[in-house]
Amino acid sequence: MIDQIKSDINKKMNNSFNNLVSELKGIRTGRASPSFLDTIVVEVYGSMMPINQVGSVSAQDPKLLVVQVWDKSAVKSVEKAINNSDLGVNASSDGQIVRVPIPPLSEERRRDLVKLASKYAEQTKVAIRNIRRDGIEEVKKLEKAKEISEDELRKASDDIQKITDDFTKKIDVALSEREKEIMQV
Repeated sequence: MIDQIKSDINKKMNNSFNNLVSELKGIRTGRASPSFLDTIVVEVYGSMMPINQVGSVSAQDPKLLVVQVWDKSAVKSVEKAINNSDLGVNASSDGQIVRVPIPPLSEERRRDLVKLASKYAEQTKVAIRNIRRDGIEEVKKLEKAKEISEDELRKASDDIQKITDDFTKKIDVALSEREKEIMQV
């Protein structure tokens, strides 16, 4: 029973961490990366689709992303979705290709992006602490129902705290790596 709770906690925390990693990938660095456009959804065929399901995204050089749109009728929708996003880039199209030039980042913009990355990391830490709290409450319910002893409760709580600490360290490492990438000129 306790192992199942710990397994669920680990799975939920891992999902939160993976979500953070994908959010951090969406934060722009000084060079073009196809994952930069992953957060963009495009309205095509009457529904919203991720950009990678409408075309292929590639980095032609460090300052230019290219979206090869598979359906010619969706080119304008892709261009509009990129321009309306909060990424701060201006896309242009010609035929089936949408070009997204990546302008160089100013020092101030880099600092803003680092703050944004820190905000994402803090939100993930809060989510992980909430998962920890819920897990410990579940274990306490088992102890109140006399299904486990006080010693088992204490050991399970310590194990849950250790899992939480491990994920907090992972978050800090991911954040510091991304901050280095953002601040690199």
